[in-house]
Amino acid sequence: MGLSIDNLPEGGGINKVVGPGNITAKINSVVLEPFKFIPDAYHLVMNIETEPIDGFEGFMIDKEQPQLGHHKGQVGKVKASQYAFADGETKTGIKIERDRSILIFLKNLCASLGQEDWFKSQNNKHNTIEDFVMAFNNDRPFNEIFLDFCLAGKEYENKSGYISHNLWLPKSGKGSYAFTPKGTGKVMKYDESKHLTKLDRKPIAKFDDDEVDGTDFSKAGDDFDLD
Repeated sequence: MGLSIDNLPEGGGINKVVGPGNITAKINSVVLEPFKFIPDAYHLVMNIETEPIDGFEGFMIDKEQPQLGHHKGQVGKVKASQYAFADGETKTGIKIERDRSILIFLKNLCASLGQEDWFKSQNNKHNTIEDFVMAFNNDRPFNEIFLDFCLAGKEYENKSGYISHNLWLPKSGKGSYAFTPKGTGKVMKYDESKHLTKLDRKPIAKFDDDEVDGTDFSKAGDDFDLD
């Protein structure tokens, strides 16, 4: 019997999920995700959405509330850093504090958002970093503010056998940054040789998805869930 062309999916179009590269996007929410390999460590994860794309229908905003419609841009989960925030010490003896590191990131993010006043207003209001991030997420000083981003990432093969990406913000360089106010021209330029770790496509006995903190957005029929 010959190869059947019945019941094949329609043409690809624009991916509903962002990948590594330079994009302009807003933040929809921010969450702390525990990093299971280091006690009490966290990834700070931003759920982002690009600017609206003409003729594009993204994932549903909330599958439980279909009346909210669909995202108008691509969406994705982006870690504030490739590495989790954790208490520790560098090889040269410099102490690293998890909470302080997260606060520094949020301070810089608020500066790019033009929301320094919100950040300053939180001084001594919260007993834990979890409470601070919750307030940031609830007060939404990032709401509908678009930033320019450079997204780095690592390829992995998801459960459906397709290439997906773990995304994070790369370290800033001299005069260029992983995120900036929209249109300033100071965001670092994406460089695949520096910002993308490609999958080593060796023959494997079966498809597997054991990437640390990997998220599968590609299962047919599933919509993207924002936290």
